[in-house]
Amino acid sequence: MTVTLHLDDAVAEALAAEAARRGQTADELAAALLAAQLPKAPRRRLTFAAMGASTSGRGAAEADEMLAEGFGRD
Repeated sequence: MTVTLHLDDAVAEALAAEAARRGQTADELAAALLAAQLPKAPRRRLTFAAMGASTSGRGAAEADEMLAEGFGRD
């Protein structure tokens, strides 16, 4: 996305000076400053998690025991 900003001279000079101090362009610094002020995107929920059902009647609390018994081996 392209955004055009109209800055007064003092703000433009301050932006350019800070960008130079950080080793960035004024565009890079302006984009970073803007991004820092926006709310973070919500984390995606994994809707498929926990969809399965146990057919053995045993739960995750017994996982170590089931693995020791050779669970899933033919």
